[in-house]
Amino acid sequence: MRGWTVPFGRIFGVDVRIHFFFVLLPLLCMSLAYSLRLNTGRGFALAFFLLVAVCVREIARGLVGAWVSLSPVSLILLPTGALATYSQSDADADEYPAPNAGEGDLPAEISAEAAHANALRSAHQAKLRTVALAGPIANILFGLTLAGMILTFAPEIDLIQMPWVSPRHLLRAMVWTNLLLAAINLLPAWPLDGGYLFGKLLGRPRPVQTAIGIGPVVAVLLVAAGILVPNMFLVFIGAGLLIVSQFFDESGASTIEPRTETVLMRDVMMQDYTVISASATLEDAMRHCTHTLQDVFPVVRGGNLVGAVSRQNIVEALEAGGNSYVQGIMTRSFQTARPGDALVKTLRRLMSGRLGQTAQLVPVVDGEAGQRIVGIITPQNLQRSMSLLDLSRRMTRETDLRKEQDRP
Repeated sequence: MRGWTVPFGRIFGVDVRIHFFFVLLPLLCMSLAYSLRLNTGRGFALAFFLLVAVCVREIARGLVGAWVSLSPVSLILLPTGALATYSQSDADADEYPAPNAGEGDLPAEISAEAAHANALRSAHQAKLRTVALAGPIANILFGLTLAGMILTFAPEIDLIQMPWVSPRHLLRAMVWTNLLLAAINLLPAWPLDGGYLFGKLLGRPRPVQTAIGIGPVVAVLLVAAGILVPNMFLVFIGAGLLIVSQFFDESGASTIEPRTETVLMRDVMMQDYTVISASATLEDAMRHCTHTLQDVFPVVRGGNLVGAVSRQNIVEALEAGGNSYVQGIMTRSFQTARPGDALVKTLRRLMSGRLGQTAQLVPVVDGEAGQRIVGIITPQNLQRSMSLLDLSRRMTRETDLRKEQDRP
């Protein structure tokens, strides 16, 4: 799990990391805003509101954790909240002192130690459930408070009208990101809060395994609901939960720890894509658009990258001024990457620069051959490529392990 994360720093002695899926969130939100013909800044604001909702959740969990003597060691921020690793407090030992066993009675000593360990474990699990409940409650209270303020100062805003989460209606999105985050975290799936709270009600004697098994089902239902409503927030959360739920074994511990720093652009870039010539007419470009799912196209001249143009730009230019040439409407301002660049470093560079149309397309060019394009990265393909890459590497490790075991 840590391998797919970006280090954020230490806050109050806690190691905080941001999962790669959360880093991808602003790009997806700005792509959504761009597709709705809105300023991409509204998409970034939508991603920021989700980050605020997650922070509200984690602040509440941190305060309650301190109250019940749980000390977090590390946090990994996900779109559904943070995965926290706690150190079991010494306060548990004070609350449950080990019984005194009779001298020379070894079975009694073993029994007493086992009872003491079970008491500590039960106390620790009870505290984890208390912390898990704090997050959804905080989001619900914060969302209702925001709703009350909006209804008081801007009663003309309809908070019930759909879509609930959209860059077109940011005030409404502020409310619903908190309420939906609370509702999703109460679902009985691992690693959501509901997996801790309701696991024992779902399966005995293996509640954790049951909650882990339910996780992918809940994720698929969230994606389906998001498509039917439609609601981008549910689709994104469901997709994130589907990926993250695969990272735990039957005990609930993380099992996958690939190193993000070793993921290069060549590992995840698309090599089957459509390019458009700078000298092509808009009508020719439009014919290309009808035969591909791509939304943004690299523009080349003599095999070298010279610009980028989107499907929407092509349609708008045709409607406004008739047929002309692609080079007249393409953007010449974009950021590129090299095949050997680390994926995390490329994403950081994108996040620190201006994000507009180029947030939907990152051309990968060959540094030894000028600007010859060899691949592209889009937010839509990146999530799928990362998941498949992780599966491929895991299968390779398992195959290598079997070969080692079969050697005489």
